[in-house]
Amino acid sequence: MQKIHIRYLFFTLCILMPLVNYAQQDTTRIPIPMKNGKIYYEQTFASSKGKSELFELAGKWFASTFPDEPQALYKADKATGQITGTGMFKVITSNTGNYYWLKFDVAITVTDAGCFVTIGNYYEKPIEKGISNQYSKISYRWWDYRQGHPWSAEDKTLFNGLNQNTLQVISSFKQSINQ
Repeated sequence: MQKIHIRYLFFTLCILMPLVNYAQQDTTRIPIPMKNGKIYYEQTFASSKGKSELFELAGKWFASTFPDEPQALYKADKATGQITGTGMFKVITSNTGNYYWLKFDVAITVTDAGCFVTIGNYYEKPIEKGISNQYSKISYRWWDYRQGHPWSAEDKTLFNGLNQNTLQVISSFKQSINQ
């Protein structure tokens, strides 16, 4: 009788073990848009304002959104309606003070009909003990995270922060040109 119970318990354990492993994995998806395998946000904003006024508003937005960043120097070509530059924001990933600086390219195209904004080419710079404080492309880390192989326990917080902050940047641009 006892042999049957042990076999039954062993059999049940063998069946349930893969489920325990599956339950420990975080299967929550972060809705980060991609293009050609890289993180890439794009948004079109229609406007009844003239191209010249939109261009001026977009330039003011860029300067005020990234005021303290030396990388925030941007190029503005009124003839083509192009404004390009680099933005940066901070993502706090833990209660122990770890955080990342995320640097990215911003491109704005202004036309008579409105504006087209793209944000991509992200680089990360971790600020935490034991990690190199160099910038590196975040797309490799994002690829591994999506495949279920996070580089650290903070990856989910990092990518949620990237998504939320980028959407906030885009939202502030929309608000700025719709004033």
